[in-house]
Amino acid sequence: MKELVEVIAKALVDNPEEVVVTEKKEGKALIVELHVAQADMGKVIGKQGRIAKAIRSVVKAASFGENQKVDVEII
Repeated sequence: MKELVEVIAKALVDNPEEVVVTEKKEGKALIVELHVAQADMGKVIGKQGRIAKAIRSVVKAASFGENQKVDVEII
């Protein structure tokens, strides 16, 4: 999941070298944290959170076969 979020985020931002994605496990859930430059925050979130919601939907669909809950947090 980390690689998927990283590829999507780097395609959206102006400063792809500042994109950092980390994974941490909390119980049965996997938390994917996305860190971007402050200037790129709006591009990753989108108007009314539409881009962020789309990223979460893609990750949820990709993790469906793994029987694991995956949450994406944009920091």
